[in-house]
Amino acid sequence: MIQVGIIGGTGYTGLELLRLLANHPEVEVASITSREQAGHPVCSLFPSLEGHYDLKFKAPEIANLGHCDIVFSAAPNGIAMNFAPRLLDMGVRFIDLSADFRLRDVNTWEHWYGMTHACPELLDQAVYGLTEINRDQLPTARLVANPGCYPTVVQLGFLPLLEGKHVEPDSLIADVKSGVSGAGRKAELALLFSETSDSLRAYGVSGHRHLPEILQGLALATPDKVDMVFTPHLIPMNRGIHATLYARLNDMNQDTSVETLTEIYAKRYAAEPFIRVMPAGSHPDVRSVRGSNSCRMALHRPQDGRIITILAVEDNLVKGAAGQAIQNMNVMIGHDETTGLDNLALVP
Repeated sequence: MIQVGIIGGTGYTGLELLRLLANHPEVEVASITSREQAGHPVCSLFPSLEGHYDLKFKAPEIANLGHCDIVFSAAPNGIAMNFAPRLLDMGVRFIDLSADFRLRDVNTWEHWYGMTHACPELLDQAVYGLTEINRDQLPTARLVANPGCYPTVVQLGFLPLLEGKHVEPDSLIADVKSGVSGAGRKAELALLFSETSDSLRAYGVSGHRHLPEILQGLALATPDKVDMVFTPHLIPMNRGIHATLYARLNDMNQDTSVETLTEIYAKRYAAEPFIRVMPAGSHPDVRSVRGSNSCRMALHRPQDGRIITILAVEDNLVKGAAGQAIQNMNVMIGHDETTGLDNLALVP
């Protein structure tokens, strides 16, 4: 059995890791940390896990994690970078669900996250864990930077168009809406029920910290400069992301039909167990992926014009966080990447 540790086990992604790993036949959660909950049973905080875990939270100390084979960090930004160097030196493989290792350039990271990076020398060593792109690098990876929820759905939605040079790479627009759990499990005025219910609002319009991560990933798909307008929104539901993505067909592909482009997507993702390319003109909805590790997408060409619209949906806590982290872990340890992740969406 693979011995797993979790740093920051009281947030939504930590809980989601526990929920999914409870059904993983090759994994035992050996340690889970929380500064505030140390000494308390996990099931006293999360009754839904009763009968699956007989664990108590431990203090977030290296001594409580060094015996693990793999450690997930589900803590806020700025925490994982203080644990990673010591755990890696001890031979522990590390999967970070925060943003600490996602960006290659330390100056860019410090600009967007507003703090000094504790171990910039590790940025080049981290494998960016978008499994569908970097699967071949994962078996030997010691440090994996799990992508953000927005970057996952946006990159998966745009990549086939950029890889095939079908669109103008400086024409990209991403209009993305996320459930409230994407903001984390914390008490904050803007996240209260009465503040979010029956409402919809954009945020980070002038610049969101996931933008450089998305651009970094998309730039690897084309030699041309990529530019994108990215506007995230908060919508009054617990979990899920709906991305409406726009790109302009270039001169060489201006007559390409949406059916042909859909076939290109279907071929690109044919071997991907968690990506569902729907027929052209379909409308994927968030509830069709809720609780699952799936990303569903469909293409449209409004008025037969040169703008291609991609609709893509995912569960921000699963494919956008914990599920993708487990998918990466499965590849790292040589198991089928669907192990423990074959649960169906929760409908209704």
